[in-house]
Amino acid sequence: MKYMLLMNYGSGSGAPPMSEWAPEEIRASGAHMGAIHEELAASGELVGAEGLTGPEGAKIVTHDGVGAPVVTDGPFPESKEFLAGYWLVDVESEERAIEIAARTSAAPGAGGKPTAREIQVRPVMVRPS
Repeated sequence: MKYMLLMNYGSGSGAPPMSEWAPEEIRASGAHMGAIHEELAASGELVGAEGLTGPEGAKIVTHDGVGAPVVTDGPFPESKEFLAGYWLVDVESEERAIEIAARTSAAPGAGGKPTAREIQVRPVMVRPS
C-alpha cells in the first residue's frame, strides 16, 4: 500500500523554530532524516520525496471557472504551521508507515531533544479498476 507521510513544521511540536537551532543541531536533524531516507530507498519502499520551501514562497489559487484565477500569497504569515515536505512510501502495511512516521517525528532538534513534530500518515487513494 502507498502512504503519504506529510511532515509539518510549526508550533505543534513544541520545538523552537529551526532558525533558532545551532548549526550542529540542524546537521544532526538532517543526518537523522537522511538515514531514514537512505534506508527507505535501499529497501525499495521509497516512491518519492520532496522538501518544500517555507510559506513565504507559497501561492493560493482559487478559480470560479469564469474569468481569471485569483492568486494570493499564502499561507498567511501568522500561520504557525506549514507543510515542510513529504515522503511517498510503498509499504506492506499501515503499521510500517506509522513506524517510519514515528522515527521521523523523533528527529533531533534543538539541544538534541526529539522534535516530536506531527507527521500525517495518509493512504494514497487507489483508482478503481
